[in-house]
Amino acid sequence: MQDLLFPAEPQTRAIARELFSHVRELPLLSPHGHVDPGLLADDAPFPDPAQLLITPDHYVTRMLLSQGIPPGELGVRRIDGGEAQTDPRKIWRTFSDNWHLFRGTPSKLWLEQTLRDVFGVEGPLTYETYDVLAEKLAKPEFRPRALFSRFNLEVLATTESPLDSFSRHEKLAADGWLGRVITTFRPDDVVDLDWFGWSDRVARLGEITGCDTSTFSGYLEALRSRREVFIKYGATSSDHGHPTARVGVADDAAAIYQRAMRGQVTPEEGEVFRAHMLMEFARMSLEDGLVMQLHPGSYRNHNRYLSRAYGRDTGGDIPQATEYTHALKPLLDAYGHDPRLRIVVYTLDEYTYSRELAPLAGGYPALFLGAPWWFLDAPEALRRWRETVTETAGFYNTAGFVDDTRAYCSIPVRHEVARRVDAGFLARLVAEHRLSLDDAAETIADLAYHLPKKVFKL
Repeated sequence: MQDLLFPAEPQTRAIARELFSHVRELPLLSPHGHVDPGLLADDAPFPDPAQLLITPDHYVTRMLLSQGIPPGELGVRRIDGGEAQTDPRKIWRTFSDNWHLFRGTPSKLWLEQTLRDVFGVEGPLTYETYDVLAEKLAKPEFRPRALFSRFNLEVLATTESPLDSFSRHEKLAADGWLGRVITTFRPDDVVDLDWFGWSDRVARLGEITGCDTSTFSGYLEALRSRREVFIKYGATSSDHGHPTARVGVADDAAAIYQRAMRGQVTPEEGEVFRAHMLMEFARMSLEDGLVMQLHPGSYRNHNRYLSRAYGRDTGGDIPQATEYTHALKPLLDAYGHDPRLRIVVYTLDEYTYSRELAPLAGGYPALFLGAPWWFLDAPEALRRWRETVTETAGFYNTAGFVDDTRAYCSIPVRHEVARRVDAGFLARLVAEHRLSLDDAAETIADLAYHLPKKVFKL
């Protein structure tokens, strides 16, 4: 599909085609994602097609749930004692029978491109597609490490908690495999006081680091210690998935911490503590150089049925309005012009693009705009993002594309979609004589490769 996502007007389409040719073969950088490092460490054959492409994909399970098909029928494990489907062929049957529900969605685009480009499967998705995929998955050229090379992945960043083991990363290093897989420091589970079991996890953090996490100062020291370990395993960034973008300094942070240890904090105190910790993490980044990524704006586990039946992070998140201008000001006042700090900010609230985020990125050297993510990583949203932020922030205050996916086999497809959208956007600027073809060719290469490499210190 040579002209996929390119403008319909013939002259502009021809320009987009030429621009895309400059980046089609560039290596892929995946500076933020959620692929399990064990996938590459073990390099075992992928499981059946259902476990690979359906069961772990929240985009898929979410759409079918909206039509009354619970995740358990797609193989998602229940935590409430209920039964889940374990027969992969029955899971695939349910999925293929309802494939029409995905018309017009990015899920349809990604999956069809994955089947075509990764597995060489042409034609409509049907029940019979299962057997074609199962046969291919048994072949060595479809194992994770072989695909890593075929995808032309230069760097893949995984995401770990401060409590996680690095055994998988250690195995990758011991094997002498040449693929570059790094980690990302994601401390939400020991920062969010509202997250059930927080005090137990903080105690575990103390055990791992040898720090006295019964005190706030010991807690901060434990986090610094873990960041050092993450850097040893290749980390160049941290990631923070808070409900809001609020940052601040709380004089009573230590007192809130002590009350949290006794289970006596209010939701507002939890928000104050998260805001304070973002400032603490910014200070740590000044010392150790980790790029800060901020992913606010998701009402996590909004769907009570999902969280009770299937647990956290099973596709029940909902975007919410998010404010940045006032929320980030204390951080930008303190460090927005400090060359040691780099902050990449994402949003699920499109209304903030032109009103807040683009002007902020255009005014503070430390701040970069992250690519559209979660509900906004579709072609139309990617186009809107470029159209909205470029006029104020330009191209070079953005951080390049981030696939942010658990679906390993969709990584090259998602990057190709982003590169095609950028080719179309730049082609229109060229066709309107607002940009020369040479400048557009240099820009698309920067957006696809050079900018993320620089911003994320890869």
